[in-house]
Amino acid sequence: MRRLDTRDSNFDQALRDLLEGEVAENAQVIQTVDDIVQRVRREGDQAVIELTNQLDRLDVGDFSQLIVTEEQRHKAMQAVPEATLTALRQAAERVRNYAQHQKMESWQYREDDGTVLGQQVTPLDSVGVYVPGGTAAYPSSVLMNVMPAKVAGVERIVMVVPTPGGVINDMVLAAAEIAGVDEIYRIGGAQAVAALAYGTQSIAPVDKIVGPGNIYVAMAKRQVFGKVGIDMIAGPSEILVVCDGTTNPDWVAMDLFSQAEHDVLAQSILVCPDASYLDRVEESVTKLLPEMPRRDIIEKSLHDRGALILSRDMDEAIDVTNRVAAEHLELSVADPESILARIRHAGAIFMGAYTMEALGDYCAGPNHVLPTSGTARFSSPLGVYDFQKRSSVIHCSAEGARQLADIASTLARGEGLTAHARSAELRFED
Repeated sequence: MRRLDTRDSNFDQALRDLLEGEVAENAQVIQTVDDIVQRVRREGDQAVIELTNQLDRLDVGDFSQLIVTEEQRHKAMQAVPEATLTALRQAAERVRNYAQHQKMESWQYREDDGTVLGQQVTPLDSVGVYVPGGTAAYPSSVLMNVMPAKVAGVERIVMVVPTPGGVINDMVLAAAEIAGVDEIYRIGGAQAVAALAYGTQSIAPVDKIVGPGNIYVAMAKRQVFGKVGIDMIAGPSEILVVCDGTTNPDWVAMDLFSQAEHDVLAQSILVCPDASYLDRVEESVTKLLPEMPRRDIIEKSLHDRGALILSRDMDEAIDVTNRVAAEHLELSVADPESILARIRHAGAIFMGAYTMEALGDYCAGPNHVLPTSGTARFSSPLGVYDFQKRSSVIHCSAEGARQLADIASTLARGEGLTAHARSAELRFED
């Protein structure tokens, strides 16, 4: 892992270079995605069938073969070990309980003249959830994307998941059954996003698409945004650990591994004011790395995008933390509460040495769909509020309307919008 020191004159540039090392958009990918999206819009089911056969190595002749049936769901529940089902149910319940606290409620207030103003909160009608498939299975992603939508009151939840080579992951289907998904289709990639956004002969369109995917999925979500809502354009996973030197260095090394094993583009950073502690963590990395089944991925991730940063003190460590605005932030210090209020930018904050980030990925309760690539500066974790919308409520009394009409008329004439002004004036002309 590279070493950075905040005392170095070139530290600011070195930190920018470290954080900007993500994959640039590829013009060929964008063109390919556009071609796929437009083809699905034109041809519907047939385009989805042909693209799925081509990209996922299937031999499907009819769209019905891409629909996951109730019988398949039931078989998946039977195939998953009982201990795993119990863990999935426990995780789902914890995510649900946390989400209950996020629900926005409608409200109104009455002014002295009798005018009522307020806000009406309603759930989205339908949501599409993209779940990655292929090299890895993510039942946790099913729970994190579906449970907040269920709590919000979304009536129709549609899940799409690619099944390369025809392999259906039982844990993913079990998680969907536990979470209460209404429809499941064995499709992935940009064609799945397009089908959800525009609909086909067999899939009714949805109002919003959430869930992670590869670069083709991300670019497709970006392209259909406006026709539907999306959660975010997610980049590679990130973790930043702030240490005061009191945490077992083996624990910290493994926490850095936990993100690095996702992807060679994932980013793991440690910030600490104690140079000798950074040495100990580096020794732990060297010692523990050979034990990791995904060693090659971890090693390249740490080499290319990881860093051990020496700060002058904890104040400067916090400053670096806010500049990074990481997806996952571990405050692995003796008194995390004392610095929590100073953390302005982070997707999720894990407090204290015993709160490892992996708990947030699976079962702590808060959502693991988090802003990446510094977007925690202006965005938030996925939550119930992403599946609710707000409508303003205005109910004027006669007296209230008369007072407001004077203001509206004056402003409308100032903007040169005569019809607006006359609309406000007519009701009160003798």
